[in-house]
Amino acid sequence: MNLIGEGNAVYDVLNTVNPFFSKIASFTNDWVSIYAAYLIARSLAKRYDIDGPMMGISAVAVQLILVGYTVDAGDGVTAFGTSYVGATGLFVSIIGSIMTVEITNFLTKHHIVITLPDSVPSMVAESFSALIPLFATAGVASLISTLCSVFAGQTFPALIMSLLAPAISSMDSLPALLIVIFLTQLLWFFGLHGPSITQAVWAPFALTYTAENAAAYAAGEAVTHVFTYGFYYNIMQVTGSGLTLFLVIFMMFSKSDTYKAIGRAAIVPSLFGINEPVIYGAPIMLNPFLFIPFVFGPCICTAIAYFSMTSGLVGMPIINPPGFLPPGVSAYLMTLDWKSVVLVFLLLIIMGILYYPFFKAMEKNQVAEEKGLEA
Repeated sequence: MNLIGEGNAVYDVLNTVNPFFSKIASFTNDWVSIYAAYLIARSLAKRYDIDGPMMGISAVAVQLILVGYTVDAGDGVTAFGTSYVGATGLFVSIIGSIMTVEITNFLTKHHIVITLPDSVPSMVAESFSALIPLFATAGVASLISTLCSVFAGQTFPALIMSLLAPAISSMDSLPALLIVIFLTQLLWFFGLHGPSITQAVWAPFALTYTAENAAAYAAGEAVTHVFTYGFYYNIMQVTGSGLTLFLVIFMMFSKSDTYKAIGRAAIVPSLFGINEPVIYGAPIMLNPFLFIPFVFGPCICTAIAYFSMTSGLVGMPIINPPGFLPPGVSAYLMTLDWKSVVLVFLLLIIMGILYYPFFKAMEKNQVAEEKGLEA
């Protein structure tokens, strides 16, 4: 029975509600670089103890100057081009936000601001003190935009994307995924939070791929990217780094009282993608018994997941689902493909098979230690 083809109830319902969700996407996901500019500037401003909201607004103005261009809409109407206010403008929002805060911080530190007497209300004084930094950052942004148009013949974000194109395309590949997951697991093994460290490099690319996939899906075009935020956390890191669900289950029924207690304490967090209790409690960290399955097992699963999606066997990610959901739930929401749920549990079973012999060796050693203490 065809459940998703044209002419059936499911298709008709989805087709009816699609404008509703498209409207939401048009003013959220499709303007993500504008929101990113505001939030990045506010976050950086906190480090310098500068007025965060004002920096956020200034960064938005700079972003619009850098990505904005006009198009002829016909009938003498000039419209604002929005090609780069979405994911394709994310790198520009990073550059513009940092530039905005740094210029403002420099001018403030050197007292190149308008200072009013103390008798003036603080709200008014702050507004005037922001004028020179705002004019300076807007001026620099306008200069950059003008120079790109005159000498490069294209907008600033188009120039940035052309320069980053080789890096962007190479990140969405199996070698890049394997490097990311290997480094993540290796850092975890030494007690460092792997995703927090590595995502500084891959997160901008993954977010860009997600936005492009969502836009393509909404337009009825082919979805082409695998490496998205959702794929990383809901496939490559499902139930936590190392896909440790079955390791926790093994501990729950272990002959070792220690492991049994850890397993029972860790099972619920693990189901929701939090496995720090087992990483630091077992521990997996610096544990020679678990080095091979914990570090190299996820690399095998990553390769399986990558080929499953690129071959068309499993649908590719189209959105970033909410985090910390039970295994399989996020995968389905991310792809709207039931086969992604099967993929998740297949990967967990594979990891369980990989963990089992190493766990049994670790358990035997632990039981011997416990009996020694009792004696």
